Amino acid sequence: MIVLALSLSSCKSKNIETSSEVSAQNKLPAFSWDKMPLYMHVRKSTAFTNKEIKYLAKFPLITLEKTTGSKTYGSTENGTLAASKAIKKINPYTKVLYYKNVVINWRGYKEDDLFLKENPQAYLFNTLSKKALMSNGRTGFFDISQEYVRKYWLNHVKKITESPFIDGVFMDANIKVLVPGFFKNKVGVEKQKAIKAGYFSMMKNLKSQLGNDNLLIANMIRARPDFKNSGREFLKYFDGSYLEGFDKGGFGTTYADYLAKGIEAFQKSAREGKVIAMSIGLGKSLKGEHIGIDDLRESVEINENLNSRLDYVLALFLVCAEKYSYVYPHDGYKSNTSATWLKTFPQYEKPLGKPLGFAKRNGYIYTRQFEHLDVWLDIENKTAKLNYK
Repeated sequence: MIVLALSLSSCKSKNIETSSEVSAQNKLPAFSWDKMPLYMHVRKSTAFTNKEIKYLAKFPLITLEKTTGSKTYGSTENGTLAASKAIKKINPYTKVLYYKNVVINWRGYKEDDLFLKENPQAYLFNTLSKKALMSNGRTGFFDISQEYVRKYWLNHVKKITESPFIDGVFMDANIKVLVPGFFKNKVGVEKQKAIKAGYFSMMKNLKSQLGNDNLLIANMIRARPDFKNSGREFLKYFDGSYLEGFDKGGFGTTYADYLAKGIEAFQKSAREGKVIAMSIGLGKSLKGEHIGIDDLRESVEINENLNSRLDYVLALFLVCAEKYSYVYPHDGYKSNTSATWLKTFPQYEKPLGKPLGFAKRNGYIYTRQFEHLDVWLDIENKTAKLNYK
């Protein structure tokens, strides 16, 4: 695993007043082209071991998922803070993001439980006056069309990010709010529109409250036909985007055409200076809305087939990546079921070097040169070559 080059200027200070320009720069993760720039996204309901903390401290950018440390420390909030504190004791420059869903009431958050107990009407109800639920039949939603619910969400996030061990927020389920179909089918057209309007109000306030010295990353860019610009039109609220489901295809188009559209969106956003945290699966994704595209995946075996897949996903990343782009190839976020957790691969350790230009496209074939690597990618035939110099 790689420890990226770090500098004192990359560390966010919450106790010293700085100009907004300096704060904006300080919140960004460390970055180097020396080797593959890596991202980490993980969940573990019990405390991380010392070995795991040392492993995590090698990454420049980490999202600690929902349920982190909740069984050991009593809540996701406390578990996340404990893990981040331990990570920063080893590497104070690692940027750690707090996971918070913008609308789904995932279990494990103590403050959420208290708020909903005191305010049961903060739940989202369907047209039959019953709780709207995810497809698992258990998990509900916050009704963010209501101002006091949005105020609670913002205050919760502000309180967590005031910790010197938290560097920003990872926001999930944005797409569920922004596309018309998901909530329309649960609560009707008018309520869906009110939820969407509430979301925009919440994100605008979040940026004004936290944006100067907190890294705001949203699960946003997606090559969907119901987005005008692959979700890039909403990035004004955020410092960057997490990517998942990048090469799954769908929406009535070919795999290659879907992927080409996603590559273009990634390239444009990265060239504009947006932080990109790319999560891409090595194992096959599992079906089910409550499971998610990247949260859980089929287990993989460390063999030659996996190596070919790894070369392919890294080539996808490299034809798009710019400064502040990071990649996490994996087989699920749950550390105790992942075959790749605590593992490294030779591709991560080999010299990369700066890009010698943008990627070139010829049909479905992309090529790009780095100082120490030539990348060849064929998205129609799902093959790639990483030719190290």
